[in-house]
Amino acid sequence: MKLATWNVNGIRARQAQVQEWIARERPDIVCLQEIKATSEQIPVILCEMEGYWCYWHGGKGYSGVALQVSKTFSPDRPAFAHPEFDYENRIVTVEIGPLTAACVYAPNGGKDFPAKMKFLQAMDQYAASFEGGGRWLAMLGDMNVARTDRDVHPKERKPRAIGQLPEEREVIERILSHGLVDLGRAVDPDNDGLFTWWAPWRNMRQRNIGWRLDYVMVSEALAARTTSCPVQKDVGTSDHAPVVATFDVELRGSDRSETQRL
Repeated sequence: MKLATWNVNGIRARQAQVQEWIARERPDIVCLQEIKATSEQIPVILCEMEGYWCYWHGGKGYSGVALQVSKTFSPDRPAFAHPEFDYENRIVTVEIGPLTAACVYAPNGGKDFPAKMKFLQAMDQYAASFEGGGRWLAMLGDMNVARTDRDVHPKERKPRAIGQLPEEREVIERILSHGLVDLGRAVDPDNDGLFTWWAPWRNMRQRNIGWRLDYVMVSEALAARTTSCPVQKDVGTSDHAPVVATFDVELRGSDRSETQRL
């Protein structure tokens, strides 16, 4: 099973890149953030992407998330939904057999920090609702928080910068405390240059002076089946890079046997 996430920073600006990436990687579930487009503005070729059930949840020029689910992975169109705390088109979920996958785009917080904290705290409650329930949870996307100082290049570390504040990091840790694993760090624990976002100036990406803001957080039982979770630093022209997680798991449609065996 392959799960992928990418903040594309405008789907219309990166249509061809997204198509090429999906065609090459063929993830079972694709999570996109910051699509900045309504369903009507999405190019037809993306809305009718061959081999995928597509769900777009966005507004004009701002925010927005999307989920694409492989028809091989789910032969019947799955049910897409939004938790009650969704606002500004920031979260969409889908259930496939024993797995619930959530595509998340947390607020930046620069213009309305209380709203960001409210959203993160709601994510914490959402993650808590899965504890002990026998289902796998995967939360993928741009959380807009660098989990630790290590997740920010030394030249970018600022004690009072939004995205690095103790209160934000505390909520991320609470989310993970509900039986979830931060796969990027778990798979690559000693990498001090593991970043997913770079400011779009002064060749920050080429110099790898960035922040790690994009995550794949999954239930511990699923994390135990992880085979890889790289940041694809050289893909695309968004200011974010994709993260692609692969698991030694075979799920098809309503098959619940994997969960029952764990």
